[in-house]
Amino acid sequence: MIKKIRFSLIIVLVFASCNPKTQQPEAQQPQNTKQALLIGTFHYNNPGADVAQTKSFDILNESAQAELEQISEKIKAYQPDQVFVEWPYDEQQELDSLYQLYLEDTYFTNDSLSDFYVKNEIFQLAFRVAKKVGLKSVQAVDYQHTDFPFDSLMTVIENSKQDHLQSQIEETITYFTEGFNSKIKQGSTLMDLTYYLNSEELRKRSNEFHTQVPLKAGGKDNFVGAHLTAEWYRRNLFMWSLVEKSISNKDERIMLLLGASHIALIKDFIDKNPNWSAVELQEVMGQ
Repeated sequence: MIKKIRFSLIIVLVFASCNPKTQQPEAQQPQNTKQALLIGTFHYNNPGADVAQTKSFDILNESAQAELEQISEKIKAYQPDQVFVEWPYDEQQELDSLYQLYLEDTYFTNDSLSDFYVKNEIFQLAFRVAKKVGLKSVQAVDYQHTDFPFDSLMTVIENSKQDHLQSQIEETITYFTEGFNSKIKQGSTLMDLTYYLNSEELRKRSNEFHTQVPLKAGGKDNFVGAHLTAEWYRRNLFMWSLVEKSISNKDERIMLLLGASHIALIKDFIDKNPNWSAVELQEVMGQ
């Protein structure tokens, strides 16, 4: 008798869910109203600044400068309402001062500027775009008050004899470095390198490296890997939060120029946000 009751109950539930009179209309998804041009990059002034140590690229050579002009002209046509860069958000005033020098055409004539201020992508690309578009400022959104215990992570992995995990991390770092370095050796252009860093495969590997692999480190009572991953999420979430807080209702298109690994994760935030859609540089370049 109990089985019959249960079976009858299942039948009722199935037919009730199939009855068009009882079905609720699907919720209307709001259309994407804002676009984010995502440009993941290496650091023009120091490609070896991250965990993956890569070879340098001469951003000041004639061909690279010509590419920067080409890229910035295409982005000018895209007309971003704001440009966001990987500069400490709490040092906006310093960035404003530098951009003002750039607008006055006195920036690169300042002999006191170090290589960082001459070669970095912020000054070579973001400032160039912002000036062409006619923006009064470039927005800083980097949040650096985080802790990434990578050395501690590797020590825990070694002490836990997780050789497979250590090999996976080392192989991934090698994949990043050798892939990038081989392209430089082959004479890849700035645009080729940028497209490569923004490829779906590179973003997938980057997110796996930062958000999945560390979670397996150590024993049940050790959370150094989870802490590192949480800090990585926190840094990027805070960066995206700063972007969201800086957007006005009239802004329709923005440009984000950040390290490629930041863009890889932030794209996930954008893809899950119905009010935003991601735009790739290749689309803007017409390829």
